[in-house]
Amino acid sequence: MTSAEPFVVMAKPTGPICNLDCAYCYYLGTTDLFPAGERYRMRDETLEAYVRSFIEAAPGPTVHFVWHGGEPTLAGRHFYHKALELQRYHLPKGWSCLNSLQTNGTLLDDDWCAFLAEHHFAVGISIDGPAALHDASRPDRHGGATHARAMRGYRLLREHGIDPDVLCTLNAVNVHHPREVYRFFLGERIRWLQLLPVVQRQPSGAVSDRSVPPEAMGAFLCTVFDEWVRHDVDRIGVQVFLESLSVLSGGQASLCTMAETCGRALALEHDGGVYACDHFVDPAHRLGDVGQHGLAAPLASPEQAGFGAAKSSGLTATCRDCPVRRLCQGGCPKDRFATAPDGEPGHNYLCLGYLRFFIHATPYLEQMAHLLRRGRPLAAIMGELASAERAAEAPWRLARRNDPCPCGSGRKLKQCCLGVHRRR
Repeated sequence: MTSAEPFVVMAKPTGPICNLDCAYCYYLGTTDLFPAGERYRMRDETLEAYVRSFIEAAPGPTVHFVWHGGEPTLAGRHFYHKALELQRYHLPKGWSCLNSLQTNGTLLDDDWCAFLAEHHFAVGISIDGPAALHDASRPDRHGGATHARAMRGYRLLREHGIDPDVLCTLNAVNVHHPREVYRFFLGERIRWLQLLPVVQRQPSGAVSDRSVPPEAMGAFLCTVFDEWVRHDVDRIGVQVFLESLSVLSGGQASLCTMAETCGRALALEHDGGVYACDHFVDPAHRLGDVGQHGLAAPLASPEQAGFGAAKSSGLTATCRDCPVRRLCQGGCPKDRFATAPDGEPGHNYLCLGYLRFFIHATPYLEQMAHLLRRGRPLAAIMGELASAERAAEAPWRLARRNDPCPCGSGRKLKQCCLGVHRRR
């Protein structure tokens, strides 16, 4: 059975096993699903069942395999050689495969990078900003720093002709340093940046102190957006900014957290277990086994359909009436454990941060959407904003202390905005 629409599978060849011990990792706890002594390696028969069933279910003609973790390089290059052989064997004539690998980068060497380049892998690498901010949350299993190793992996990828995407979490440490984080990535010539907010819950249900505070996340996004839209539109793509622009331009969000419904991104564990989502790998959301059920049947199951539709049907009244709902769509269901202002449960924990950002950014993004409709490049926004801001500054540059204040209050400048304006 073939799916009518594309879907994604986050395949975990080594399950939740990783050589890092990131303080906020949501996936390490999934070891509780497996028996003591589990090997945490995808068997050859499971790999073949996955490759075959994914190709059979995909609408084609390109099938996008996503290798995730844990840390997927722990599977070794031999595993991926086998995966590539199976892809070639099962692909229909005229079809092709794209492979993506999400890694912490610390195990990459010349041999790894040469292999990834030879086989045209897209690579995402996880880096949380400059060394002090990264190492505060991403130690190795012995508590050691990992930033230098991750950056070595990033630079090796670049040397081998791979321009990796960067995934940066927003957590309780780095969220208070927006300019430092953003300018670090600019300095490293990173071309695509994903910002992933950390929301980690304790067994009691309370949010851990590693989680990003919603208001701080909103301030981070606004600060970075203000720099980006004025100076860097043609230098770096920031996923949440460009996804928002796509929606405001009349398109659909490809980022699942911003989509109206979800359920098109399955998770595949190393033992063949198929789950509703990478963030819902638990017994309640297990859809079957890839060896027994393939992927098309779990994807089309009533359970998965209900899971996907609940993203929209489960919105609180506050969300349904929100002025930026079309951009946020209530966020990821995993974060809907807060209480709305009217007392309704099931509200998104990050709401205040997203609300602040989307309200702030929307006028600029709509201006960019207008540029696109006129056939102009997105980067033209930078010149338009610079001209408008110069024009707005002109009355202030010309006004003297005893002149009427340009703010329109009717008072003299020295008695009104002189001090405030000079501090800007």
